[in-house]
Amino acid sequence: MTLQQGPSPTAAGVDDPLPEPVEPGPVRHHVPPQGPGRRAVHRNRFSAVLRRNRVLLAVAAAAAVSLVAGLLLGRFVLAGADEVAVPAPGLITAPVEFGELSNDVTIRGEVAYSDSVEVRIDTSGVPGPAVVTGRVPAVGEEFTGLAVALEVAGRPVIVLPGELPAYRTLQVGVSGPDVVQFKQALRAVGLDGGNPEDDEFDARTANAVTALYDQAGYPAPAAPEGTAEGVRAAQDAVRGAEQALAAARTELDQARGGAGAVEVREADNAVSSARRELDSARAQDPVDANLVADLQDALGLAELRRQQLDAPADTSAQRAAVTSAEQQLRDARAGLATAREQALPNLPAGEVLYLADLPRRVDAVTATRGSVLEGPAMTVSGAMLQVSGSAAEADARLLAVGGEAFLDLPDGSRHRAVVTALTPGEGDSSRWTVDLAPDPLTPEQVTELRGTNLRVSLPVGATQGPVLAVPLAALSAGPGGQDRVQVVEGDPRAGDDAETRIVVVETGLAADGAVEVRPLEGALAEGDLVVVGR
Repeated sequence: MTLQQGPSPTAAGVDDPLPEPVEPGPVRHHVPPQGPGRRAVHRNRFSAVLRRNRVLLAVAAAAAVSLVAGLLLGRFVLAGADEVAVPAPGLITAPVEFGELSNDVTIRGEVAYSDSVEVRIDTSGVPGPAVVTGRVPAVGEEFTGLAVALEVAGRPVIVLPGELPAYRTLQVGVSGPDVVQFKQALRAVGLDGGNPEDDEFDARTANAVTALYDQAGYPAPAAPEGTAEGVRAAQDAVRGAEQALAAARTELDQARGGAGAVEVREADNAVSSARRELDSARAQDPVDANLVADLQDALGLAELRRQQLDAPADTSAQRAAVTSAEQQLRDARAGLATAREQALPNLPAGEVLYLADLPRRVDAVTATRGSVLEGPAMTVSGAMLQVSGSAAEADARLLAVGGEAFLDLPDGSRHRAVVTALTPGEGDSSRWTVDLAPDPLTPEQVTELRGTNLRVSLPVGATQGPVLAVPLAALSAGPGGQDRVQVVEGDPRAGDDAETRIVVVETGLAADGAVEVRPLEGALAEGDLVVVGR
């Protein structure tokens, strides 16, 4: 409520005199009004001042409170600072640890199947279109030795271990490294193709082809056209040569037999008759000299003929005939062997697929049944997972092929692996590729890990079992250069007054800020506190 007495204070200043009365009359002195009215005017003026300066007054009050607090702090705290005792700093310690210590190279590794390759089938030897007629593998299927990878135009493509691609048909008479590989592959799958050190494809190797196709469930490749007729002709030639040889040998035997008993007796009789006639002529008187001479000649001829029957017969012609017949038989038999070899099974290049590091896993299949095979038929990779990552050159040079590694699996467990290859970076790259082969995984782990990225730890140094270890900061050098640590016996909070002792140590492997120590002078045990700072 506002009380007014006379004109508003806002119209006339608070110090203006009150107006004089205008009414004439006796002279009077003006007396300012007293009592409640005057006090109300002052209250109104004070309230207006407060309303106009409320913020200013609040700031002033806060400043006053701060001033008082500062004075009190300076009086009772800072003024006595020289009289308050500040505690001396204690020793910074760390416990001696006991356990295995290792120094690791840590990388990230991508998990995938190893050595992915595209499979192409040689269809140049297929008569007509190379239509896929069956045996199309499914993704995820594994190929082992003797597996049928695909069926093209009714013929199988048999999987064998090897690195050299098939590039020609193998048949009797050819030789080379591909023959050696085929013999080695046969031996690897339990078949006998002959000596694998011999690079010639012989009849024994050809016979093994039949066994190979028997294992695959298909007939061996058919012999080339005309080879059956060639075998029959060679067989006829052999029979003719055998008959000719038999006849020549009969003639030779007859020639070697000499004269018969009749011929010998006839010759003996002729000699006896000639001798009697000669004796009779000599007994006549007078003796006919000419007749005696003729009979002497006849006797000599009869005796010579008898002597010839006892002499060996001349069989040179018969022997020559036999020799010729024998050579003809050998040639005929060689021709038969060649004809039979040409009729033996061969191995077309398009019916064998060599894959290294079996088993292999089918990653993708582009061939479809009923389609003409063109381009890659499928993609296969190693059946085992491989982990591949990269490391800086300095770290990679600490690693070695065959070294251990540990994979951090998604379930938090660690799984062992082995370094299989270290490949320096190409060009300006300073990072090396590190390939690892995990120890056998369960099918569930294989499914879970494929295509993931894992943390890989590769130890490059480790202690042989648990050892004592201290922080590197705990080591100090003694007067003779020996390493030592300071062990706290009392309360570390006592600082320089704490009881300590020096232990001379021999250091070992350092890793992750810690170092292996072996006490040489003094005792050191797990849990002892060593000084690492002050």
